[in-house]
Amino acid sequence: MKKNLANIVTLSRIFFVFIVVGLLFCKNCPHSYQIALFLTAILMWFDGLDGFIARKLNVSSKLGALLDIMGDRIVENVFWIAFCALGWINVSIPIIVLTRGIVTDSLRTLAFEKGYTAFGATTMMQGKIAKFIVASNFSRFTYAVCKAVAFFFLIAGNMPIQYQNQELILQIGVICAIISVIFCVLRGLPVIVESKRFF
Repeated sequence: MKKNLANIVTLSRIFFVFIVVGLLFCKNCPHSYQIALFLTAILMWFDGLDGFIARKLNVSSKLGALLDIMGDRIVENVFWIAFCALGWINVSIPIIVLTRGIVTDSLRTLAFEKGYTAFGATTMMQGKIAKFIVASNFSRFTYAVCKAVAFFFLIAGNMPIQYQNQELILQIGVICAIISVIFCVLRGLPVIVESKRFF
């Protein structure tokens, strides 16, 4: 059980994101947006918790690394697509994020066959700049926080009930969404460049 705890936390994020999206489309349900915000906070917290558990219990594995990336992809793609369907963001955001994810994950599959992972001690990133942009704790943390703020603030800013500073919160959410997309693209470029050696 201890060995699988980090993976269970990772997979639970996927479970939560589908509940959140269901609640966002349930406009007539009382408190659906408040519950969605609460669950969004939990699943964003779980994004860092799974890695912390894996390191603390010394159970880091290639499977865990793959599940973490898969969980990240599902969560962010489901959120961006749902926000687009609700009319909260421009369609270019999910198109860019989905395209970048497909490209980088396809290239990472090649690296995985050679024994490399996306992050950690066996990262496929070799150059110092590439490691910093893609695999450093600073870069990964900053990107995760930016997405978390975007997701949380976009939901909070679009709540059916009106409250003070709602427009400001929505604007922060939109700005963080744009920054997240820029970050997403920038973090994908080194993967493309460094994957050339696998062909």
